[in-house]
This record gives sequence, C-alpha cells and structure tokens, in this order.
Amino acid sequence: MSFIKKYIEQETITRRNLLLASVYGVGGVAVSSMLGGMARAAITDPTVAWSYRNRTNPYWNEIVSGGEAFVESLGKPKDFLTHLINEGSSEKSLADVKALLSKTNGELALAIDTNDAPNARPVVESCVEAGAYVSTLWNKTDDLHPWDFGDNYVSHMSWSDEGPAEQTARILLDAMGGSGGVVHLGGIASNNPAIERLAGLKTALLDYPDAELLAAEPADWDTQKANQVMSAFLTRYGDEIKGVHCANDTIAYGVLEALRAEGIEDLPIVSYDGNPQAVELVGEGKILATVFTNPHWGGGITAALAYYAATGHFKPSDEPNEHREFYGPTIMVRPEDALAFKAQYLDSAPAYDWKDFWSTSNGQIQYK
Repeated sequence: MSFIKKYIEQETITRRNLLLASVYGVGGVAVSSMLGGMARAAITDPTVAWSYRNRTNPYWNEIVSGGEAFVESLGKPKDFLTHLINEGSSEKSLADVKALLSKTNGELALAIDTNDAPNARPVVESCVEAGAYVSTLWNKTDDLHPWDFGDNYVSHMSWSDEGPAEQTARILLDAMGGSGGVVHLGGIASNNPAIERLAGLKTALLDYPDAELLAAEPADWDTQKANQVMSAFLTRYGDEIKGVHCANDTIAYGVLEALRAEGIEDLPIVSYDGNPQAVELVGEGKILATVFTNPHWGGGITAALAYYAATGHFKPSDEPNEHREFYGPTIMVRPEDALAFKAQYLDSAPAYDWKDFWSTSNGQIQYK
C-alpha cells in the first residue's frame, strides 16, 4: 500500500514536468489559419503524435508506451513520438492539435483521446481540413463517424464497458452478501467510459433488491480527487457503506488510501483498467476484480492506424464499418488468476504485429 501514498505525493511534481514537455516545440497556441481540406498524396514521413491526458496515470502511461513501441517498429527512436498532454482540458487538447497541424503543414498521423466526447468533432474537422490523418480512442459523440470523413478520419476505438462493469458490480455485490450500501466513484462525467461503467453498476443493482446506491460522484479519473470524494463519503455515510465501485484503478488507489486513513482494511472494492499496481492489489485480495483493456496494444494500434493510412499502406474508405469503429479487448482479472495474468501481459509486453490492426478487436461499436 505504500506505493499509493507515494503516488499521491509525487503526482503534482510529475504533472508539472509533463506540462512543460507538452508545450515544447508546439505550444498551446491556437492556429490563426488552416490549410484547405484538399486531397493529398500519401505522406512519406508524417509526424506521429499521441494526444492524451497525462502520463502520471498508469493507464495512460501504458497507452503511450504502446505508441512508443509502434514508432520503434518503424526503426525510429521513442522520442520520434510527439506528446500532446492536455491535463484534462478539452480546450488545450484542441489548441495543441491545431498548433501541431500548423507546424507540420498537415503532414501528421494523430492518435488522440479528445478528453471528452464533444471535443472529438472539432479535433476531427481540424485534421480533415488540414489533410492530416487521425484515429480517436475512447471519446466521441454517437453521431460522429469516420466513414463520413473519407480517409482522413481513420478509425475510432472504444470499449464496451457496461457489460464488464456490470460483472465487477456483481462480484462486489456478492462479496457484500447481496445487501447494503454501495458508493460509486466515476470518471469525468461526460466521458463515454464513465457513463457506461456507472450504467453497468446500476444494471447489476436491479437484481439485488437489498442493496442500494448511496451516492455516485465523479472523481475525474484522478487519485487525489478520489481520495477526497471517498473521505467525504465516509464522513457522510460511515458504516452504511458496504462496498465501493470504482470507475478505474487510479480512483481505487485514492479510495484505498482514504480507507487506510480511517483504519478500514476489509471493505470490498472493485475497479477497472488492469494497471500493474491494481493487478498486484487484486492478487493480494485488496481489490476484488479489475478489467484489463490492453492499453499497450490500444495505444500502439491507434497510432499505427493513423500512420499507415497517412503513408498509403491501406485506404480507410475501402474498409468495412467494423474496421472504422470497433471495440477493444477486455479481460476480467480476479485474485485466483492475477499472478498468471501478470506474467502473461504485464511483466513484459507481448510483441505485436502493428499492421494486424483488428486482430484482438471485439467487433463493431453498437449504439443504443
């Protein structure tokens, strides 16, 4: 548990350094003019960039590590990958993308989580107008589709989170004996995965009439905020809380630290993402379950799709819709299989063929 306390203490310093790195060479200044949306020939050597929240989060560190592994497969060093770090600001996300489009004259292959769903459209439209190629991850609105933008909006990958989150909720509720109060700590309220993971909990609760959702509040995917939210929950509800449903692993770290501060050691907790530290905690029985979404593969394949579309390796508009919008893989991790899972996926990253784009996808994204 000591790594959680150290994680919280070091997070602010690390973020400050990452913010400085994110503006080097591209800045956060909005661009005053854009290239017209004309067609261009294949780009011989596009800049490859990943735009994401921050690297202090272990999940995003794995995403970006996958991006680095991809650029290394091209015979380039890790630092060939340009990092656009938005620190949870959609405004900064868009401004940094526009700045890089200007700097590269649109010769860009961009992988991006746009931070929230509404920001996806202006990001995509800016890339298409500049003749760049973009692949999005996690967040977009349901009415935004790659096939409506020809080849330049290459792909979108998300995960079908409601089902796995319902599974973790059932594991939690069973551990509670099927009764008592549950609290949920979520991600950014407008994020697709945050919405689906809370929905999964609510669906599971329908089958447990003696259990109730005491409260659900966003913790913004953040350890420090989760610590504060959980501390407030403990003050408000006390021993009414019989279980905690966390929208991701970094939230669970903040929850565990809040519980430790109150001397609470055995409250059932579930989380999501399958980060290495969380898998260790599952193995120790401190977290009942987490869900692995293979962020290393997701980060690498999202960058690979944008790059290989930009360089003419494949033509996105020739692909079926299930190759333009698709679900990534999920694996449930329980205490009984945590060690074997860690050895297979976390102790060393498997070698992936970055041109085998859809090898582990879970089919086309479905909308309700």
